[in-house]
Amino acid sequence: MTNKDELKGKVNEAKGKATDDNSTELKGKIQQGFGKAKDKAQDAADDVAGKFNKKIDKEKED
Repeated sequence: MTNKDELKGKVNEAKGKATDDNSTELKGKIQQGFGKAKDKAQDAADDVAGKFNKKIDKEKED
């Protein structure tokens, strides 16, 4: 799923390419990388929370 940072990055990268502005193009690529990193961190946090909740639920059953 594309988040807001990735979308902004894609727009800036395209804008940089269209205007031959290397700085804006690089900014876009960096924004996209930041967005992807945020997605991975959120996925990892969700995975840990899910495992933690399963463990708590199992202990409640015992």
